[in-house]
Amino acid sequence: MTSPPRHIAHLHLHGPLTEDRYEEVLDLLHGITPKIVAIPPNAVQLDLTGALRYFDREPYEVLQLARLRIAALFGIDTSAGLGPNRMIAAMAAAAAPPGRTVHVDDRTEAAAAWLRPRPVAALPGVGKATAASLARYGLHTIGQIADLPPATLQRILGAAPARALADRARGIDINPVTPHAPAERLTADHILDRDCLDPAQHHAAVLALAEQIGIRLRDTHQVTNSLTLTVRYADRSSSTRTRRLPEPTAHSPALAATALGMLNSLGLQRARVRAYALRAEHLDDEDTAYHQMLLDPTDERARAIEAASDRARRRFGHDAVRPGTLANHPATPPNPAAR
Repeated sequence: MTSPPRHIAHLHLHGPLTEDRYEEVLDLLHGITPKIVAIPPNAVQLDLTGALRYFDREPYEVLQLARLRIAALFGIDTSAGLGPNRMIAAMAAAAAPPGRTVHVDDRTEAAAAWLRPRPVAALPGVGKATAASLARYGLHTIGQIADLPPATLQRILGAAPARALADRARGIDINPVTPHAPAERLTADHILDRDCLDPAQHHAAVLALAEQIGIRLRDTHQVTNSLTLTVRYADRSSSTRTRRLPEPTAHSPALAATALGMLNSLGLQRARVRAYALRAEHLDDEDTAYHQMLLDPTDERARAIEAASDRARRRFGHDAVRPGTLANHPATPPNPAAR
């Protein structure tokens, strides 16, 4: 059985970047996919394959969404490469000018065609000494290496290095994007096309983010102990509030109450808002959490309805069920952060 194509993105972050800001960018990207490999101090790789169905978008569109969020929330410019594996994505990113994306098609023949004219030294693992050895035999491009008989390449480099180089020259890289650790935080964000001064829209946006966070936590059987709300304004300044929850939860109404409390504490009134981000922190497994039982049956009914809604979303898609208060809010698919 042929395995489905992978869609790997490699991002370069341009401009001054502190360690804390780099961690914030990683947190944001976990809102796109949990399969992230950090490459400090200013690069990161993402496996977008599992996010495509969740977002119902093409790989290039999901990558541009990630770049847009980084620019809107942090003012950081990026360049990117997109390809069928980690090696090609990294090489494409290296060839991308600042602010641009180089997309290498995931078809084997397209990737091989993109590699052929590039210099041998562009391949990972080919240093100056190896490139010089190959140049003495008139081998300057990746295409020339791909066309070379295996025995000839082995006589030049030795058996093991020759096999590795031949695979790379043909665009073969089976190394997966493996996260070093599960996400400790989940972030949902909403970026506006234009400045917003309407308090009702602020309320709806934050309510939608709380709903997204709740769905993602329940999908991954996690709970959160605290929430952080960040509101970014048209002048690129921002306000941040953090609150601890009364109890660890993934229940959307409880998350919404805390998130809206933080929003109200900002007193935005006529502030010109450009973006919102809600982050769930101090995540735990749902089995370790406690829940204060209430005598009011309304709470249990609400949780039962929430569970039924989650089942409907998993079967029919994330727009199958939406809170009535968000009926007119722009639909933003929940980000597959810890899947």
